[in-house]
Amino acid sequence: MSRVGKKIIEVPANVTVTVAADNTVTVKGPKGELVRSFHQDMKIEQEGNVISVSRPSDSKEHRTNHGTTRALLATWLLVFLQVSKKL
Repeated sequence: MSRVGKKIIEVPANVTVTVAADNTVTVKGPKGELVRSFHQDMKIEQEGNVISVSRPSDSKEHRTNHGTTRALLATWLLVFLQVSKKL
């Protein structure tokens, strides 16, 4: 399993994350909102303030999308966290 992809993502208190059935993720924070659809094969799960990403197989495409999906989500939350600290 991908080292990057298997790490969990913690959602800051002032940020709201919504994961739709079609893998569309909405991140809302004090300074705005980001919406993006991710690869349909990736499984994005949210439990409380923790998000995890998993993949269905070890194919090269799934391994690549797994790490990329997790990295993009983590970067979004980091950006919202940094923006809110400046307030």
